[in-house]
Amino acid sequence: MSESEAKLVCRSVWKIFGPHAESFMAARDTAHPITEETLQEAGLIGAVRDVNLEVREGESFVIMGLSGSGKSTLVRCMSRLIEPTSGEILFNGENLLEASAERMVQIRRHHMGMVFQHFALLPHMTVLENVAFPLEVQGLNRRSREERAAKMVDLVGLAGREGFYPRELSGGQQQRVGIARSLAVEPELWFLDEPFSALDPLIRREMQDEFLRLQSVLQKTIVFITHDFDEAIRLADRIAIMKDGAVVQIGSPEDLVLNPATDYVAEFTRSVAKAKVMRAASLMRPLNDQLPADALGPEVSLKATIAEIAPLLEQGISTLRVVDDAGQPQGLLLRDDVVAVMMRG
Repeated sequence: MSESEAKLVCRSVWKIFGPHAESFMAARDTAHPITEETLQEAGLIGAVRDVNLEVREGESFVIMGLSGSGKSTLVRCMSRLIEPTSGEILFNGENLLEASAERMVQIRRHHMGMVFQHFALLPHMTVLENVAFPLEVQGLNRRSREERAAKMVDLVGLAGREGFYPRELSGGQQQRVGIARSLAVEPELWFLDEPFSALDPLIRREMQDEFLRLQSVLQKTIVFITHDFDEAIRLADRIAIMKDGAVVQIGSPEDLVLNPATDYVAEFTRSVAKAKVMRAASLMRPLNDQLPADALGPEVSLKATIAEIAPLLEQGISTLRVVDDAGQPQGLLLRDDVVAVMMRG
């Protein structure tokens, strides 16, 4: 993928906290990489270290890691809520680190949406007024902003609650208001920083389902932060795993589980069942022209996971046709192969 096809590109992004961090970076010897020891000697902390990544148009890109890994700092650098120490961040080809403060305000108001763990709803405003608030900041007239806000409220399933105040809503409903508010500006790029982590498990699952439904409708370019790998594999097209401020591997959930690049990634993904991430495309066998079509079972998508496919085989079916998005046959999936993956855990 070329950078011209990416919505967001990070090139050698660093965020270092401490005195004289900028001069430290300017004076560094590029022949010798910055290490934890050199940072400690300078009295500095490397929160984000030499991050390179690309987020594709319409992609759900998840950044994950343990607490203190740098994931939230990186996302704030992407929108310049925190100023990176060095590097480049390109949004639609424009280097945000060269943009003026006024230009960044315009980009955040009109092109970026943000949802954080804490809902930050305005308690004296109704649901409709909260959702319409960023449009009011943009200067949109009242009728237009309320019409658009009402559509967003309906989109997240809160129609009929437009006049409620935040205190009258459940936690999941409050988060839906936060999501609707961030979508009201019709952002090109949508940042979500652990938006569901404060919710009860059942509500969290419900919000993940809601997120998937919204993404199927809106096809936004999304950067989603989480420390929960189960959540990541449900929501992500690709995942970046961070450790100590650095990105250690980027890939699909299947890539990370089946082909971990480091011992850290292997340990991070060790408890994930392969059937949850392995897709039909990886397990299917070539089409057998001698096998009559009526001997085959139902069709399954190339993208379907083995865990999703397994229940079909409980009905005594031995062979499944694997098809692409256009419905064209691409291969065969055999019961024995699926069972073998399920047994390996």
